[in-house]
Amino acid sequence: MRLLIASSNAGKIREIQAILATSDIEVLSYKDVGLAADFDVVETGTTFTDNAWLKASAYAAATGLPVLADDSGLEVEALDGFPGVYSNRWLAGTTSERNQALLAKLSPTDSRNAQFRSVLCLYDPQMKHTQFFEGVIKGSLATAERGSRLEGFGYDPIFIPEGYTQTFAELGVAVKNQISHRRQALLKLNQFLLTNTHPAQPES
Repeated sequence: MRLLIASSNAGKIREIQAILATSDIEVLSYKDVGLAADFDVVETGTTFTDNAWLKASAYAAATGLPVLADDSGLEVEALDGFPGVYSNRWLAGTTSERNQALLAKLSPTDSRNAQFRSVLCLYDPQMKHTQFFEGVIKGSLATAERGSRLEGFGYDPIFIPEGYTQTFAELGVAVKNQISHRRQALLKLNQFLLTNTHPAQPES
């Protein structure tokens, strides 16, 4: 099965490709199908599900291929789930500046509880079939960025997964890919493909 990832985020593409490397899925990036790096989808949805669908349908319309879109974000308990669906765009600037600004918002409280949520949308434009998969990993936030950006992206330098004392960026890509919210969702995707005949691949 050929599956296009609806993203130009290099870190996200690498993560999905690594997690699905042992499956029978050929994971394609925008480069593989000739889409421009600035192929943009306006994320007007108010939920991860809404935005995952918007991205999946836009990439499918542009290529005609089955698409896997991910919308994910960080939900901070003390901030009532903020930044959530707006994780990547609530503050203009670098990811490091966003991380520091988020930690500043938490400075008045001792609560550090947070979780990452990922919603995947699998969409086959030929059969008009849509399926969603969700993954969550609970944890807490560090008081400062820690770890290498070569081993993590986005909020990885400040997120400490439950059961660990290091951030995702300190634990590294290999460990993150075994436990992440995105992996949880991708495992559900794999199970779905194993137990269901995907519309794009009817039984012979």
